[in-house]
Amino acid sequence: MINQNLLLTGDDGYNLTNSLRFRSSASAYLNRTYGTPTDAKKWTLSFWLKRGLIGSSSYQIMSAGSAVSDQFHISSDSLSLYLGGAYRLVTTQVLRDPAAWYHIVLVIDTANATADNRNILYINGVQVTSFSTRSNLGPNATTNLNAASTVTYIGRYAASSSEYIDGYLAEVNFIDGQALTPSSFGETSTSTGVWIPKKFSGTYGTNGFYLDFEDTSSTAALGYDAAGSNDWTVNNISLTAGSTYDSMTDVPTLTSATVANYATFNPLNSANNGTLGGGNLNIDSNSGSASAQTTAGTMSMKSGKYYFEYTRVQSSNDTRFGIIRDDKFISGGNVGLSASEYGYYVISSGTLSVDGTTTSSWITAFSQGDVGMIAYDANTGKVWFGRNGTWGGSGDPAAGTNPAATVNSFATYGYTAWVRVIGGGSPAIEQGAINFGQRPFAYTPPTGFVRLNTFNLTTPTIGAIAAELANEYFDATLYTGNGSTRTITNSGSMQPDFVWIKNRTSGSFWHQLYDVNRGPLKALFSNQPDAESTYTDTLTAFTSTGFTLGTDATFNGGVNKSSDAYVAWQWKASGTTSNITVGQYSVSPNVPSIASTVSANTTAGFSIVTYTGNATNGATVGHGLGVSPSMIIGKIRSTTGDWYVWQTAMGDNFMKLNTTAAQLASTANGVYNTASFSSTVFALGSGSSMNASGGTYVAYCWAPIAGYSAFGSYTGNGSADGPFVFTGFKPAFILVKRTDSTGNWCLFDNKRLGYNGTSASKELYPNLSLSEGTSNGPDQLSNGFKFRDTYSDVNGSGATYIYMAFAENPFKYANAR
Repeated sequence: MINQNLLLTGDDGYNLTNSLRFRSSASAYLNRTYGTPTDAKKWTLSFWLKRGLIGSSSYQIMSAGSAVSDQFHISSDSLSLYLGGAYRLVTTQVLRDPAAWYHIVLVIDTANATADNRNILYINGVQVTSFSTRSNLGPNATTNLNAASTVTYIGRYAASSSEYIDGYLAEVNFIDGQALTPSSFGETSTSTGVWIPKKFSGTYGTNGFYLDFEDTSSTAALGYDAAGSNDWTVNNISLTAGSTYDSMTDVPTLTSATVANYATFNPLNSANNGTLGGGNLNIDSNSGSASAQTTAGTMSMKSGKYYFEYTRVQSSNDTRFGIIRDDKFISGGNVGLSASEYGYYVISSGTLSVDGTTTSSWITAFSQGDVGMIAYDANTGKVWFGRNGTWGGSGDPAAGTNPAATVNSFATYGYTAWVRVIGGGSPAIEQGAINFGQRPFAYTPPTGFVRLNTFNLTTPTIGAIAAELANEYFDATLYTGNGSTRTITNSGSMQPDFVWIKNRTSGSFWHQLYDVNRGPLKALFSNQPDAESTYTDTLTAFTSTGFTLGTDATFNGGVNKSSDAYVAWQWKASGTTSNITVGQYSVSPNVPSIASTVSANTTAGFSIVTYTGNATNGATVGHGLGVSPSMIIGKIRSTTGDWYVWQTAMGDNFMKLNTTAAQLASTANGVYNTASFSSTVFALGSGSSMNASGGTYVAYCWAPIAGYSAFGSYTGNGSADGPFVFTGFKPAFILVKRTDSTGNWCLFDNKRLGYNGTSASKELYPNLSLSEGTSNGPDQLSNGFKFRDTYSDVNGSGATYIYMAFAENPFKYANAR
């Protein structure tokens, strides 16, 4: 079997080994005085960045000068370039994904005759074109960032010692005298389609340098120029063993089991009035009466065995640490303390608490400087806790014996790190530091347990190789209507078996849904209860790489009105249909009692099912997924009737896709009989909703695939700092609906939304014919999504929601977004 980790780094890129952590709390930075440049008007800066603090007002990357300093920094999460006394570039895109790495390239070429080419910015290989501020440098202007006899800083503001970076830098290249493109430093992986590092092979020029941070023989060596002699002075960076050790094996390549992108605390999933710092490895309760900080990790442990440590840096009151289910958003200090949250953790007084049950004197009380140990076997749900090299309760993780607890829901949910520090009366502060293995452990991990990084995450079935990328199973495609017969090609060059089209321009055009079971030209409408309609000039065929359209521009807005903007969401099933007969799957506890026609893709967890109802309560229909579905969207075709949606987080309830109604009890309305769902069938009630005698129906069924699709729920908080939802991938599609009250269905995708923070969310509403909305949509992140708006359709305070999401890339390979 091919090791996909080695395939990624060996085929397309090359392996990085080290990054350097900059702790703003330590005032860490590098500095150097430049010589006479090769060309003061032309230079290129390339580096990889992993963010620590999010929302910081000023986050210095590189600066030079004195009274009027040039700066390249992050301000309020936007990337900003300040040169010659004025802001030249301020991105509308925000960089607030702390779970993965960004590649950033800045090009200065003031000799260029085209003004917009004098200062150019790229993120992850793509040129940034959306700016809240753009003021180009003048012809032949020079900058302090490549000026003779000028002190230049990495990680600090040149004009004062009050602004520092907090996070990680890797692979820093500065090219004096050349205006280059990202292709000199990175490339798109032929395996995963993700932007990855590439070794720079050109010349550096007089002031050029290359910082790889690989020499750890001394702190001074961390600043050595690996391409020449332009070394940097290292300030307030430590190689002392313990929580201040700043040479990290956290890098943007899958180098080895010990060198890759690592888990950290997640500032997007934290609560209360403490702080995170030190590249999101440190946690601080702050001073004050009973102040606290609670946070979770950026990575989930769904399979495999993992080990990590927590050091109690300052002990003034109380620390609690352990693991928590990855679907739990940290909305308050006590999250994880009740049985309903499934939190397992050690209390620093020496007691163990499992689902609210406390065991006294389980481990000797933790003192300042003590190291807590956690081992979690996600394959069995067993978790062990220890202190200073000794496992509590005579536990032996290597042997799998005497765990502190066994997680009952391990087969369904992943778990992530969880820590809460609680301060006492002022100025009492509780502080700690997590270590997932990006710096040396204090103790040797148990045999068979590995560090928590992307190399050690399970290789996903979708997204790891070119033949199985996510866009070959789901894709959002944008096109502009032309009123003429045409073919639409999706980015994955896949045959879509379910195509959902919406006119984005007009507020009066209906959603149109087509699938291979019912055939082309046969439309259903998510915002209407109308029966299936057949037209001659809508979607006329499914092709091997997309679909063809007719000239229709009038049928409820059509699918091809000239000059109108459209989006088509497409899912791949099997490309063909087969029949599941009554009584098939006789070895299953549930056998089909209604014959069905199915197009199923078990790799992607998706099937299209058509059948004829029989009005029998408990009737079962074969779905072809091979596992029990987690979401079903169904409708009667032969007559008028609502769309009926069931999702696993709703229990026995259902909702209607074409209305704003809250969830209703399914059993009372005879819709779905969820108790009889199985790996072979879904079950129906006797009502006409989904089982009228002689009625013809379609049901779209999905099951979760790790790294590709997710179906779950979250609770809103009514804040612009909204809930973080872990999916395990960078989303390409998100569908959300409030369940406890009325609200619109809201649909987002990666093609229309653009970069996080750049514009209005462009949400569309499956229950409405409206054009794109204007509220702020979610940040689509490397490992999930987070809402940044307070409107009740997606983030009402205390409201409950369900979601359905599909991937752009699995988190194992994703860059920060």
